[in-house]
Amino acid sequence: EVQLVESGGGLVQPGGSLRLSCAASGFAFGSVAMTWVRQAPGKGLEWVARITSRGGTNYADSVKGRFTISRDNTHNTMYLHMSTLNPEDTAVYYCNVPLAWGAYWGQGPPVTVSS
Repeated sequence: EVQLVESGGGLVQPGGSLRLSCAASGFAFGSVAMTWVRQAPGKGLEWVARITSRGGTNYADSVKGRFTISRDNTHNTMYLHMSTLNPEDTAVYYCNVPLAWGAYWGQGPPVTVSS
């Protein structure tokens, strides 16, 4: 059974930092690309970042230079380190993996950036 278990969301002040984790199981984690997607209140899904199986990365312009996606293939975990957060980053953040038989999503911890 494919599982993506996220942790690390919460409340942070503007300018602060937060790290999200996505622990994966049930598939060959080290062989697939993974992504982070977010959904702000009242808005649609927004792709945030992607990391290939070998560690190559891509970012949305809105987070480039502030967010860092990484992965630990030994521990089947993906991370999103977010810095210089602003209120526009407030959203539910989902980790996502597209597999041959379907796409899977984490539970989406909320991140709230507010003073």
